[in-house]
Amino acid sequence: MSRSDPTKPKRLAIIASKGSLDWAYPPFILGSTAAAMGWEVGIFFTFFGLSLLKPKLNMSVTPLGNPAMPMKMPFGPKWFQNIVWPIPVFMMSIPGFQWLATTLMKMTFKNSNVATVEELRDICIQFGARLIACQMTMDVFGFKPEEFIPSAEVAGAAAFLEYAGDADVTLYV
Repeated sequence: MSRSDPTKPKRLAIIASKGSLDWAYPPFILGSTAAAMGWEVGIFFTFFGLSLLKPKLNMSVTPLGNPAMPMKMPFGPKWFQNIVWPIPVFMMSIPGFQWLATTLMKMTFKNSNVATVEELRDICIQFGARLIACQMTMDVFGFKPEEFIPSAEVAGAAAFLEYAGDADVTLYV
């Protein structure tokens, strides 16, 4: 069967290279949505994205690396919550600011009834998405397969490229 076969499900290939809280959402939102729609989904976790395959996730927001990040408050009256607080870059390096930004973002997600990263990852697994750990990155950082969730596969770049070569949609996040 060729990819142009209308009876074959669409295929999504995602490369997830970042493991911070704000970068963990895109691959799992897109992957879980596509899988729930009946698409074949393969997410290749490389470099810092590899940490998203650990059983226990301990992610934070990296405001210093994202100076365009607006801050919104997840509490108070609506007019207060709707203010976009431009944060000067120098404040982002103050000790405790990363913790504050992470706490506020998690509160905002919860108040908006957005699923957690763990819940989205579970949906991906439930719908059969392939969660693929990059073998080279594992070797570089000294990870072992048993350090990851049981459903994680291990493969090299060539194996993922074979999968992605037949993808209808390929994304790098």
